[in-house]
Amino acid sequence: MKKTILPLASGLLAATLAVPTLSWAAVPESLESIEVSGRSMPVKDVRETTMADIYEVRLETGETFYTNAEGNYFLVGDLYEKTDSGLVNLTEKARNAERQERLEEVADDKRVTFRSTDETRARVVVFTDTTCPYCQRFHEEMSRFNELGIAVDYLAFPRGGMESPGGRELQKIWCAENSSEAMSAAFREEPLESDATCDNPVEEQYHLGLELGVQGTPAIIMPDGRLVPGYVPAERLAKLLGLE
Repeated sequence: MKKTILPLASGLLAATLAVPTLSWAAVPESLESIEVSGRSMPVKDVRETTMADIYEVRLETGETFYTNAEGNYFLVGDLYEKTDSGLVNLTEKARNAERQERLEEVADDKRVTFRSTDETRARVVVFTDTTCPYCQRFHEEMSRFNELGIAVDYLAFPRGGMESPGGRELQKIWCAENSSEAMSAAFREEPLESDATCDNPVEEQYHLGLELGVQGTPAIIMPDGRLVPGYVPAERLAKLLGLE
């Protein structure tokens, strides 16, 4: 199904959520095709939750909501489990796992990587835009990240879209013979000699970022899939990674 998502409950479904701990048990056929006001919603898959008669519905757009077996009640929000140690956000926990899985599918040669020659103690993925001031600040600390044993894999996220200055520049970087040198040059606001006509993954990575909940740059994805938005200084990132 390729139809556009239908606004529901005054746009509540615009919140991008994730899949909690769910099973792939048989689900009601009534949820395979959900209609609202006579229009089909772009259902990608349906899973049974740990709550009786409550199902998670994932749309092709990446959005998620919960519903009953008949598909006539809808709930948007995070699902928590009460444990002896407190509340556990199952939605975010599953979202982190999904980010890990999706990023593992990105080949190394489609990343722009910075790492030291010494031992790599942690590896993070950072969605970046060379026209973003906070991305520039982040890149200025790259040598310090590497000294601390933190390898950084850049993925492209042109905030203004593919036709924005950032979008065009990111394509030039991925088309350059040495993409890491081109990335550093772009952050120094030096002109790039390469063009953007090669078969590059910038648009694909942009949509991947949107799918994973990236709303701005820099967006740091930790090894466990957690999303840390915004600029984080090297020393603080090392602490978040448990390196200090």
